[in-house]
Amino acid sequence: MIPPKPPSRPGRVSLWRYLRLFRQDILSAQPARLYRAWMAEFRTPFFRSYLVNQPELVREVLNERPMDFPKSDRVGEGLRPLLGQSVFLTNGETWLRQRRIIDPAFEGGRLRDTFPAMLDAGRAAVARLDARAGGPVEIEEEMSHAAADVIFRTLFSIPIEHELASEVFRRFRDYQRTQPILNLAAFVPLPRRLPRFHRRRTVRAAGAIRALITRLTDDRMCEIKGGTAPDDLATKIMTTADPQTGERFSSAEMVDQVAIFFLAGHETSASALGWALYLLALHPEVQDRVAAELAELPPAPSFSDIAQLRLTRDVFREALRLYPPVPMMVRETTCPEHFRDRDIPQGSQIVLSPWHLHRHERLWDNPDGFDPDRYGTENGRQCLRDAFIPFSSGKRVCTGAGFAMAEGPLLLALLVKAFRFERIEGDDPMPVAFLTVRSRHGIRLNVSRRT
Repeated sequence: MIPPKPPSRPGRVSLWRYLRLFRQDILSAQPARLYRAWMAEFRTPFFRSYLVNQPELVREVLNERPMDFPKSDRVGEGLRPLLGQSVFLTNGETWLRQRRIIDPAFEGGRLRDTFPAMLDAGRAAVARLDARAGGPVEIEEEMSHAAADVIFRTLFSIPIEHELASEVFRRFRDYQRTQPILNLAAFVPLPRRLPRFHRRRTVRAAGAIRALITRLTDDRMCEIKGGTAPDDLATKIMTTADPQTGERFSSAEMVDQVAIFFLAGHETSASALGWALYLLALHPEVQDRVAAELAELPPAPSFSDIAQLRLTRDVFREALRLYPPVPMMVRETTCPEHFRDRDIPQGSQIVLSPWHLHRHERLWDNPDGFDPDRYGTENGRQCLRDAFIPFSSGKRVCTGAGFAMAEGPLLLALLVKAFRFERIEGDDPMPVAFLTVRSRHGIRLNVSRRT
């Protein structure tokens, strides 16, 4: 059975009709031809954008010349109330400095250090789901809870049940469905003095989240000064000095970074885990194979145990391919370019779309099908190199990519080892792009304890 895919926009539409469709859902606003095109141009009265699917061009933008294609401020317009000047939005020297401070916390050895906290969060997720097993369960909600728990345990050494953590999680749920990926200011260039047309609910929710994160970071700064801070990711980042300048993040700067850690580490992982469990419910024969692989997993698995679960990892990888949490990334040209047969003016938007690249009909075999075994084929291995960018690529690859590829298979393994997930007839989810690729009305599955 082919997993759900949003219908493409039929034919040509006016600019204003397109903007309305885009604001509702960027996936179904696009024409079907983008699943075959190497490149496509879109013009507005204010700017031009070029969607790029050709692997060589994607590699040029992300890997070979990343500093010539900085992140577009048009994306930042919508996210800045929450993310401020986080590493997700900055460019140039500011971004380089931020990465020099942040990257050491996510190096390979630190992943092993954070694994026990991930495992505790996974066990807590199993216990919560066990209390609800025996009928329909809203899986997206459960995975959001689990992924948020991972972030708080690894970043601040507190479980999701902690009062502050619980409040941040609750506020974030209010925020995520009020904020489209792009707002009006992304399409219409506005002077800085003019308002950005953010929804009031979005601004209120973002302000509440940042106030709570400020309390967490201020408390941690005091613990660091007093010598009582736990050795977790927050402490590591806040005590790391830029090797070039010797400067550390201030409390205010750390608020911006924690906001993106929570967005990237919680929202994207929750999206991928929810879709992974749905895909296993849709294909029970694959779920049985995953359960068999997990049969010998010890009750207290180690980091190396999870690394050996190849099928489980490939199921999570397929979920990232079919439903990439961040469906589109936007860069901007700093000088005139020539891509394929087109002259591209300076200041144009270059759109890199994992959603279309991961389903490209001229690259992938069976592009819309769920097939975790594809990664053992020549086509699958080639596409992994050329057409798989769920975490971006090159210098701007997501700092937490390795973190996510440890967390995702671990939580998936613990959940499938404990439960069987079954599709509810007639209740299939339809993907839509909010902050990440989620289901329009959630993902409901029947959950039963696995004997």
